[in-house]
Amino acid sequence: MTKVTDGAVTEAAHVLVAADKFKGSLTAVEVAERVTAGLRLVAPDVTVEALPVADGGDGTVAAAVAAGFERREVRVTGPLGDELTAAYALRDGTAVVEMAEASGLQHLPHGVFAPLTAGTYGSGELLRAALDAGARTIVFGVGGSASTDGGAGMLAALGGRFLDGAGQPVGPGGGGLRDLATVDLSGLDARIADTDIVLASDVDNPLTGPKGAPAVYGPQKGASPEDVAALDAALAHYARVLEKTIGARAAEAALSPGAGAAGGIGYGALVGLAASFRPGIEVMLDVLGFDAALSRATLVITGEGSLDEQTLHGKAPAGVAAAARARDIEVIAVCGRLALRPEALGRAGIRRAYALTDLEPDPARCMSEAGPLLERMSAGIARDFLV
Repeated sequence: MTKVTDGAVTEAAHVLVAADKFKGSLTAVEVAERVTAGLRLVAPDVTVEALPVADGGDGTVAAAVAAGFERREVRVTGPLGDELTAAYALRDGTAVVEMAEASGLQHLPHGVFAPLTAGTYGSGELLRAALDAGARTIVFGVGGSASTDGGAGMLAALGGRFLDGAGQPVGPGGGGLRDLATVDLSGLDARIADTDIVLASDVDNPLTGPKGAPAVYGPQKGASPEDVAALDAALAHYARVLEKTIGARAAEAALSPGAGAAGGIGYGALVGLAASFRPGIEVMLDVLGFDAALSRATLVITGEGSLDEQTLHGKAPAGVAAAARARDIEVIAVCGRLALRPEALGRAGIRRAYALTDLEPDPARCMSEAGPLLERMSAGIARDFLV
């Protein structure tokens, strides 16, 4: 097995760049481009293979497209009810659907939040579009949601009915679920039963409670303490009504890992779509063909915007490093900000991490000048490991 020894690759290097986005600065594709450019400034003949990665959240469709999937666009309902264009990726009967494309925070006006009323109807429309296109395996990446509706909006778009005591549809968002009296899932799209749906997320929270979707992620979506309490009560009520409809598995699913993902859309997928939950990066590495790319590599460069404690719990760099370590391949990480000690990096399988803040201590400039800084930093990696 080719290794990096004493700071240099001892045989002809084949570098695999498998990094996630630097959120707010660079997409995963742009990270790969800048790292490649920097490496080649110092080692112009090095073989560099780019495989942008994602963990199910923002950028998941873009990573699939970069790996050869076809990008498909469709008009769907945004989190506030307006129409927008969302994309999914398709190849050989497998679709990669990113809920943030339809129901993500990025679709809210700047500074505007709607924690009680934002919904996921558009995510259901996006799933339906994938079914219409012939997908029979769907990787449903969830994260970055604007909503906390337990996936009720998504299920409504696929044929579910969520009614109040007067037999009328409840209002949008998690807030509307407080009025829920009956649920009817008999009209769900029949194709769902013949489709393998994988819930891909780096979040293993339950639906409600102190570690549930409202408590942990509601404040990121503008929820006040009062809103969090209201949403938690509404989702708990939602689960009880579903239990009356489909039995004990509704209560069990509410406690399952991933139920609290993306404002509880994970719960809707587990209960209504019979989805199976897998860590997002694990699923995406399979879908993107990472194993084959890794077999060609002598050095792996991974990374994301912030390397911190969250990285170690299912984020893309940790997944990449674990797979590379299993093959005894050295891993270098790049990031904007580094908040992990060397021993923590080592336990994760990362030999060394390089941060933009080492070159530019001003966080604002790190964000605005991330591309040139990353290119410059990657030239330093080439000097340390490739020449």
